[in-house]
Amino acid sequence: MTVRFIQIDSITLREIHLSLKEPFRISSGVTHTRKILLLEFKTVDGVVEWSECVAGEEPNYSPETIDTAWLAIREWVVPRVLGKQFRDPGEVRPILEHDFRGHNMAKAAVEMGIWALAARASGVPLSKLIGGVREEIEVGISLGIQATPQLLAEKVKRSLDRGYRKVKMKVEPGKDIEFVRVVREAIGPEAHLMVDANNAYAEGDFKTLQELDWFNLMMIEQPLAWDDLVAHAKLQKLLKTPLCLDESITGVDRAGDMIELKSGRIINIKPGRVGGFSSSIAIHDLCAAHGIPVWCGGMLESGIGRSYNVALASLPNFILPGDISPSERYWEQDIVVPEWTMSREGKINVPNDKPGIGVEVDRDRIENLTVRSETLRTAR
Repeated sequence: MTVRFIQIDSITLREIHLSLKEPFRISSGVTHTRKILLLEFKTVDGVVEWSECVAGEEPNYSPETIDTAWLAIREWVVPRVLGKQFRDPGEVRPILEHDFRGHNMAKAAVEMGIWALAARASGVPLSKLIGGVREEIEVGISLGIQATPQLLAEKVKRSLDRGYRKVKMKVEPGKDIEFVRVVREAIGPEAHLMVDANNAYAEGDFKTLQELDWFNLMMIEQPLAWDDLVAHAKLQKLLKTPLCLDESITGVDRAGDMIELKSGRIINIKPGRVGGFSSSIAIHDLCAAHGIPVWCGGMLESGIGRSYNVALASLPNFILPGDISPSERYWEQDIVVPEWTMSREGKINVPNDKPGIGVEVDRDRIENLTVRSETLRTAR
């Protein structure tokens, strides 16, 4: 596949606010409105593409926020790529990593945007440029913490009836065993269920977590501290249910540590969390070589960010349904055309017939939603 040279002339940062259809609660907090950082890229040849930074409003999922990412992108990331010519998007990550620690989400927003820009300029789908093989991907849904077990069971049943191939239930101490028990009894033993704790438990909770083995779960995601692979290894030895690591995996080196320590048996790859596509592909390949399945998680992205998740999930070792729900799951109206949709069989089509990210951006809607913007250009 021949890729055109890329030389970026400008990158515009925009903050937009999108209200969720319903509040989304996890163990670390509740989100009502998503503040989203978008990036618009323009090459010297006039090619345009968009990307999204997945950093949240507060430093509760990762140390990064939309405000720290804005600063990092403006001051340290963009100056390393603006005006430079790239023959291959794989050249970008080493440039961003040299003497520059952390800020994975800020780096990913730019690195992934350059991958998509290269795809758009070359007239090829982003999925194909990164090595994707799928025409469609299986879709799961993530359900926030609910007020009662019965309410959770109702939402799980509706999700399965809608066609979702996996249901992830957020849990926290006190809203875990009874909630999962009621759900499992309500829907039967075969439905594909998992739980996600977002770091809410500690070693003193091992007995509680062991009770989850009774419910035939696909996995238990990130029950313990995000930086503690050793404690996860201790817990995995006690469980039949596979542990899936999310926040713990910030790069291919941490994925290697997980495999070596046996801290988990599945990895959730979020490209923003690990610094972009080059890192995601490296993790994917390492896991494939060791028989570790991966899947793609979500960060309440708009349709722009979702396009990158769809492309990534088309790689061959993404064999479990990801948290890549259709646009209507979260938004009354998305910011892309067409919006992302899901079939009755719980699948999303990979737009392999369209260049770049595979959807067009609703610029008028973005303009109306923008609360601040800043354009960074090459020197004239």
